[in-house]
Amino acid sequence: MRVYCNMCTEKGRIVSRDELSLEFARLYCQCSSVKCGHTWVANLTFSHTLSPSAQAVDRLLFDRLRTLSRNEQRDLFDQLGAVS
Repeated sequence: MRVYCNMCTEKGRIVSRDELSLEFARLYCQCSSVKCGHTWVANLTFSHTLSPSAQAVDRLLFDRLRTLSRNEQRDLFDQLGAVS
């Protein structure tokens, strides 16, 4: 991830970060220009998902399967076996 100084537009560097949650972090930044010397805090936040994780789909599937009775699970697997 690149950060740029909004005072002189030179590249900056992230000196440290403070993770407040899984979806939000404060980035402590410093301008790479010795003449400028600007330091600032930027916020990094999760916005939204473009494509869901395959892991999430697997988790949802397993959670849903657990809610089914043994007979319903057996019927579902029998149907899946018939497809292949």
